[in-house]
Amino acid sequence: MAKLRIAEIAAQTGLSIATVSRVLAGKSNTRPATREKVLAAARQQGVMEGLANGRFLLNGLTIFAPSRAFNVRSDIFYYKVIQGITQAVAQHDVRVRYCELEEVDSDALLFLEKMNQKDTGAAILIGIDDPHIHQLAADLSKPTVLINCIDRSMRLPSISPDHFLIGHYSINYLFQMGHRNVLTLQCLRRYTMDLRIRGIREAWKEQNLDFIEAKHLLVAEGFGSAESEARVAAFMENCAPDDRPTAILAGGDFMAAGAVKALQNAGLRVPQDVSVMSMDGFNLADINDIPLTTLHVPRDELGAEAIRVLRQQLFEPRSPCGNLLLGGQLITGSSVRRIKHSAKQMPVYQKIIYD
Repeated sequence: MAKLRIAEIAAQTGLSIATVSRVLAGKSNTRPATREKVLAAARQQGVMEGLANGRFLLNGLTIFAPSRAFNVRSDIFYYKVIQGITQAVAQHDVRVRYCELEEVDSDALLFLEKMNQKDTGAAILIGIDDPHIHQLAADLSKPTVLINCIDRSMRLPSISPDHFLIGHYSINYLFQMGHRNVLTLQCLRRYTMDLRIRGIREAWKEQNLDFIEAKHLLVAEGFGSAESEARVAAFMENCAPDDRPTAILAGGDFMAAGAVKALQNAGLRVPQDVSVMSMDGFNLADINDIPLTTLHVPRDELGAEAIRVLRQQLFEPRSPCGNLLLGGQLITGSSVRRIKHSAKQMPVYQKIIYD
């Protein structure tokens, strides 16, 4: 049946059986116009659905990401995302190439050079916020998917964690555990982290609680434990005992580790005196033998979903673009405890009586 379909496509397109076979096998040694002709005929013959389950129609994939993404010590999150991509294409005969590109003010000439190479059949951009790069990628005829960034002109599909809901859900979990004075420790290096803060602010508002930045937000320049330890130590030293937070919501596991160390150095116990929660959950299962309560941010799933969307683009190039947001998963440890808050911490609801 497969040979019959190939013969029918060859007759319909006027191409040789060998050329049709190369295209349907995903080989890259055919002209783009020839490839599109074969794929259009294959769709008419109804063979694309079967191909989508077993073939990728792609030989070369180029991954563009900031330089830190290729070093496990610099950015373990992006490093693991890249591993997820390579694992998703491992079963296919796809050669993966890599190119360092800055998040903003990216090297457009370098990007075009790599994209125009014959071996680049498609591209994945990780954490690239430069709108000019997005425009160039959309103007090229090669399928491109974004990870943890967004094309604001809505021409490229993207896969990202739902940062707003991740922040919203995390702080709400602490509220449900009885905490009302929660310190958020976060690095605002990218707009994605700002989305988490927006979700956190919205949750405070929904609880009729006042979010006061000086009291409830501690901003770090990075996600390391040493800086977080120093900032939390300074904050707690200048904090009156009655104003001390009952919980700390950290933007990552290493930040949580720094917070725990600072609290313990100050003579405070976790979670008996101060609870600690993380929004990450892949790097440290426990901190100083304390199992960490955390919201797992999707990471490995980003690469797998990006490949799925990329395959859809290859088989259905006219499919609409969209932004897929992946939710997190709560992992409960023993670093957060339920507390009973005092009446003065309760939100005040005003009852209005109408005549």
